[in-house]
Amino acid sequence: MASLSRKLSSFSLLDGSRALTFSVSILLASLLISGLEVGSGEDGGDELFPAILRDEAVSRINQLGKISDADGYLERTFLSPGSIRATDLIMSWMQDAGLKTWVDQMGNLHGRTDTVNATAETLLIGSHLDTVVDAGKYDGSLGIICAISALKVLRIKGKLEKLYRPVEVIAFSDEEGVRFQSTFLGSAAIAGILPPTALQISDKSGITVQDVLRENSFEATDESLVWVKYNPKSVWGYVEVHIEQGPVLETLGYPLGVVKGIAGQTRLKVEVSGAQGHAGTVPMLMRQDSMAAAAELIVTLETLCKYPDKLFAYDEQCGFFEKESLAGLVCTVGEISCWPSASNVIPGQVNFTVDIRAIDDEARKSVVSEFSNQVYRKCEQRMVNCTIKHKHDAEAAHCDSELTLQLKHATSSALRKMPSDIHGDVPILMSGAGHDAMAMSHLTKQVGMLFVRCRGGISHSPEESVLDDDVWAAGLALLQFLDQHVNQ
Repeated sequence: MASLSRKLSSFSLLDGSRALTFSVSILLASLLISGLEVGSGEDGGDELFPAILRDEAVSRINQLGKISDADGYLERTFLSPGSIRATDLIMSWMQDAGLKTWVDQMGNLHGRTDTVNATAETLLIGSHLDTVVDAGKYDGSLGIICAISALKVLRIKGKLEKLYRPVEVIAFSDEEGVRFQSTFLGSAAIAGILPPTALQISDKSGITVQDVLRENSFEATDESLVWVKYNPKSVWGYVEVHIEQGPVLETLGYPLGVVKGIAGQTRLKVEVSGAQGHAGTVPMLMRQDSMAAAAELIVTLETLCKYPDKLFAYDEQCGFFEKESLAGLVCTVGEISCWPSASNVIPGQVNFTVDIRAIDDEARKSVVSEFSNQVYRKCEQRMVNCTIKHKHDAEAAHCDSELTLQLKHATSSALRKMPSDIHGDVPILMSGAGHDAMAMSHLTKQVGMLFVRCRGGISHSPEESVLDDDVWAAGLALLQFLDQHVNQ
């Protein structure tokens, strides 16, 4: 809590050339003792730094994975006690890397380099520190720690202050949206797309975003959101490292991939109201069963998204969709609740969530529209009332082609230096999962993402797993990318 009220803490070097020389000597000796290795890379033997980019990074991921608000599984939601402890720990790692740190009015943690050209446009690198319920330890944390590790290596190499543009690492306070069912609270605030009404969103207990912010000593006003927002003219671009959350890289046998775009996403809440009644006395033909209606609606959604070709025409000349527009369309009902939830009572109220994603925004909106039409029609047939609430809409984000190319070259360079038998071009992937990069694309069009292979493509699960050497590869690729921003 105390650290959240701090707005800025700085890292300072020892003054005086003699003190600095002594400090550097001690630092070099400690690095040799800790086992840092020097590789024989093609471009003159750049250091591979496995002790930092792999061993220390993996250790830190494990440490974060133990900070939870729950017993027996990992859970950190927006500004929860666990997230505050995680913020304190990450702040100490940022300071260890030589970064100036502060927490903004939305709970986002920032770590920034000092450079000779402090007024230049800033390169932002980020990911989120919150988790889903019963989470894996790599989702979000991996991207934050890889960025800190790469900058720590630059400090050790004496290059951190030689960057010709400032670099800022951001650990976003909320991406998953578990508590308030509203994703990207942290990054959307920085991008300037979080409306002031978001402060009044409440969780299941009736506690609002504003309440939680004020409990943690933030002002939580419309004006404070303005303070969090970045000026687009001050930002050069945004880069995010993240686990793939899918099986493609593992199938290809490749540790890293570069992302070309992120699918758009719509989240709905469907509320079905019927007539509550006794399970043994109301005849079947006289029931207004909200559970049976909800079950039909869920199957309707599955059919619509599984076989969209049965409902949509594909004719570009006539203004309809090409078949490729709905490629990768996925729809999910992840949460359902009913009232009064008793085995001998016909439910009077059933609520369920809907998640619809597609690469093509117009195709996604058409699926949402078609599903909504079918919901109202089927509810009318069953004589129940239905309400559809739009909880979240995010348009597809397309990564910048030049930045994507830079990340691809940096990845190729890193993998060539590592002891491996990887061959072929770095894969270019689409992301079906949402990321903070979607919100940040409203701040800067120069957005790039690097994916890291995860075992079985499993994510949002304690079974989430990433090879230690793949963590190393990701950190080294990011280091290669950052080296392009150093005054040589």
